[in-house]
Amino acid sequence: MLQAMSTGHDGSLSTLHANSARDCVARLETLVLMAGLDLPIRAIRQQISSAVDVIVQISRLRDGSRRVTSITELVRMEGETVTMQDIFVLEIKGTDPDGRLQAALRSTGVRSRIVDRLHDLGLPVPAALAKVFPSRR
Repeated sequence: MLQAMSTGHDGSLSTLHANSARDCVARLETLVLMAGLDLPIRAIRQQISSAVDVIVQISRLRDGSRRVTSITELVRMEGETVTMQDIFVLEIKGTDPDGRLQAALRSTGVRSRIVDRLHDLGLPVPAALAKVFPSRR
């Protein structure tokens, strides 16, 4: 998967089971190591940080529903660490009379580099995102 994503072709998508975005990166590292590739951990992390732009975390909530709980952007490498920033996180507002959680994704206020790339490429940005992240032009 990482090799395919690193070939310079835009538009890859994959799934992975992990408890958080940070755990997802650690799981990717482990999978590369389990493949028997004799790469230093820094090289593995560098490949992950350059191949993966965004991690969308889906979790099962206490009411049994599955929801997107965070959208996290991989930013870069700082030393030996892949740096990430949450762009959206799930905010639980309460429960309805049937016990279902009332929740919505909220922006963390961090401006996503991905949205800037969409603007730069002249690609349409969904209205809801454009409202949160207006063009800098």
